[in-house]
Amino acid sequence: MTVAALLVLLTLVTAVHCRRFNPLHHSGAASPFFDAPAQFGVSPSTPSQCAVDQVAYIVRHGSRYPEPGSFAGWQALFSKLQNARGPLAFLPSWVPPVDDIPHEPFFLSSTGAQEAFQLGVELRKLYRFTKGGDNFTVWSAGQQRVVDTATYFTLGYLSQGNYLSAQNENRGHVVTMPDSVNFTFADSLTPSAACPAYSSGDTSVKATVFRRTNQGNIAKRLNQFLDGLTLNATDIGVMQDLCGFQAEVSGDTRFCDIFQDSEWLDYEYAHDLNYYYGSGPGNPFSATVGYPWLKAIADLFSSGPNTTSLGGNFVPPPLIMGFTHDNNLPPIVSALGVWNTSSFPGVYPLSTSHADPRRNFRSSFLVSFRGYVALERLSCDPHDPPRSVQHTSGKVVLGPGTSPGAQKYVRLKINNAVVPLPGCAEGPGSSCALASFRKYVARRAAVAGDFVQRCGLQDAKNATGILDIFTNVPSIIGQSSILTAPLP
Repeated sequence: MTVAALLVLLTLVTAVHCRRFNPLHHSGAASPFFDAPAQFGVSPSTPSQCAVDQVAYIVRHGSRYPEPGSFAGWQALFSKLQNARGPLAFLPSWVPPVDDIPHEPFFLSSTGAQEAFQLGVELRKLYRFTKGGDNFTVWSAGQQRVVDTATYFTLGYLSQGNYLSAQNENRGHVVTMPDSVNFTFADSLTPSAACPAYSSGDTSVKATVFRRTNQGNIAKRLNQFLDGLTLNATDIGVMQDLCGFQAEVSGDTRFCDIFQDSEWLDYEYAHDLNYYYGSGPGNPFSATVGYPWLKAIADLFSSGPNTTSLGGNFVPPPLIMGFTHDNNLPPIVSALGVWNTSSFPGVYPLSTSHADPRRNFRSSFLVSFRGYVALERLSCDPHDPPRSVQHTSGKVVLGPGTSPGAQKYVRLKINNAVVPLPGCAEGPGSSCALASFRKYVARRAAVAGDFVQRCGLQDAKNATGILDIFTNVPSIIGQSSILTAPLP
């Protein structure tokens, strides 16, 4: 075999290996974090003539143990399993991967802590906004697993190790707000809970019919491997959930191997329907509750880094980090007007009977553990940097995006995949010119509507559609408080 032929063979083998189906990338909200694929073919790297000077992330908490209700399903499955053969042969010896029942359900797992810490390390390397020793502020919804995610993130982002020797330096300040309450209105990282009308638009029950039909068929297939017990649709749902959860809790992926690729795609699509119709574009109030975050970030981007809003008492860092829950990410997508349009007719609204592979709205690419939506403000030179620069001793050549003619742009990333804004993606790396972005956000206001009016809060005292938690610390309406990590 010639060298050229060998290289071709190796390329083909590598390509086949890279295309191997991974259930953990199709497990919706049970997926441990992974970078979403480039749906639109755009590199997530910063364009060569640009630098990021300001960025905002809204992030789901990291991987966690099951909630108590889900864990009850695990225990019910455990008590039901007696014996099995074939792909289910391991079941008689399986035990739920929770060994501290009074404390673990509900809380962040060690994998979740690692995911959060790693994100901090990645963003420190990527943006280089905070020099060593500087303190740093992030924002978090109040539930413990979210606060813990924010805390581990700050430790990864700061990472200087002088916590004991310099107790006033290298600190993460976590601004926390009440979690899922109805008295902070839009001034929250969980605003859907403060919109009374929101639940009336939640039609995620549409996912139930799709899920039950497919799970029932899977149960029939698997029951041929069982003697003495019969699986039902509920059991299948628990078993598929266990693929992602057990993988991140204990590293055991045996439940992932039970199901066929097509069955994983159906499982994922049930998650898609749940989030699309529950908290995403299929809920008519989704954009309403997602818009205040978008408007707050657009205002900060318009002013530029190291500024505050009119009446603000706090200058947020150039990296604006907010931590929340899975159901609070789809409203941001709705407010942005992405993943709900297509050049192919009939893709949206999502069908409740079958999955269209042309859709971009995929829960696994958005609400995985530690999933996020990010907006980057880019400063870009008119042209690519020169390929060669002559070095002069004692003279530092300024980097990309620093020329007098540098222009500002905004780019959207969802789980590290670039998602162009519809009709506003002509800038470097499918970005949108800042002036056009401001107009785009203003147009989206008409879609979102007024938070107070649409949510039916006209008679509520202090009701507001403005999110000011990033520029007012502490926030009066947001009822925020501040934690320090690590504690001195």
